[in-house]
Amino acid sequence: MTKRIVVVGGGFAGLWAAAAASRLRDLHGAEGGLDIQLVAPDPFHTIRVRCYESDLDGIRVPLDDVLVPIGVRRCEARVERIDVAGRSLTLRAADGSGEELTYDRLVLAAGSAVAPPPIPGLADHAFDVDTHAGAARLDTHLRSLSKGPQRPGRWTAAVLGAGLVGIEIACELPARLAALKTTAGSDEPVRVILIERGPEIGADMGAGRPAILAALAQAGVEVRTLTAIASVDDQGITLGNGEAIAVGTVICATGLRASPLAEQIAAPRDALGRLGVDAYLAVEGVPGIYAAGDIARAVADEAGHATVMSCQHARPMGRLAGHNAACDLLGIPAERIAFSAPDYVTVLDLGPWGAAYTSGWQRDVLVASGEEAKRVKTVINRQRIYPPGGRDAILAAAAPIVQSRPAAPQAT
Repeated sequence: MTKRIVVVGGGFAGLWAAAAASRLRDLHGAEGGLDIQLVAPDPFHTIRVRCYESDLDGIRVPLDDVLVPIGVRRCEARVERIDVAGRSLTLRAADGSGEELTYDRLVLAAGSAVAPPPIPGLADHAFDVDTHAGAARLDTHLRSLSKGPQRPGRWTAAVLGAGLVGIEIACELPARLAALKTTAGSDEPVRVILIERGPEIGADMGAGRPAILAALAQAGVEVRTLTAIASVDDQGITLGNGEAIAVGTVICATGLRASPLAEQIAAPRDALGRLGVDAYLAVEGVPGIYAAGDIARAVADEAGHATVMSCQHARPMGRLAGHNAACDLLGIPAERIAFSAPDYVTVLDLGPWGAAYTSGWQRDVLVASGEEAKRVKTVINRQRIYPPGGRDAILAAAAPIVQSRPAAPQAT
């Protein structure tokens, strides 16, 4: 009897979960006994960490380029409901049609989305760089500025949130806006304001913080800390102290929250909405379901550090979840592998200034900065995190990293 693994999500965790399951199926010659399906709302694997860049060419890889060669079926739909007891999903396609899809093992890798604060007018007037669609919408807007009416703040941008994404887009915007303004023949000044509710910019970047401050200063980015936004409208923003600033572009970079699909699983979730998983990435207390990537919170090392919402963790988590789910269905639970990611690095793009490359969970070691770190970031963004081409190369890249951990218990 054929068993089925369903992977929800076509991001870093979902793509590699499907590939890892296919790899194990291939190794055990079980092509006829294990059906693998990936459900995603669009046909692309987006290199999401590049959405802040000005050039969006090449940041989407057709999912079928990876899935078809390795025998994974793709279903283009959104998951509306998870029936845990019945082990089935309710799907809804773009045309409104629906269907039920059953599973024997589910790998939930639905990711996360930007979590905007409840600021009046923000939803109607702000942009984001969380998805390809959001980044493309921002790009269209920026290019339209030269054709719009001349008004105060036309070439002013406000970035709300000084986390890693907020810093990256803030460093990118001054040169981007200046190039567009020059093409339009405008002599209006470019102004980029980075707004943070907390007391510091880059407070969590440890040894990388001086590089961040240097890059923002070189780019001419205005920094406002301990600043709240009261409202946003088509003329700009109003701060909590009543100050109104004319702004032509507002970008929300206020952090991420796990997919609301996690809320359909009766299991513990953390403050970011992530499902708790065990060492093998199985959702705690819920038979038949694994979770990986931004929707899951896993323990990464013996010190108890938790995974972060990053492709650095999503990719290996996906490989392990897909591998372990396939182990269950192929009757080889002893071959399941425990997740471990003891080494943590951060490489933050800082626009024309360069980048900051730190090591350690507290980012307390500065490995490189400036142009040297920028070269590392470019290799990561444009080469290392892309899936390879060709069946053999894809399956080889899907191999999970084997760590020294206790033997896996029998799966249920």
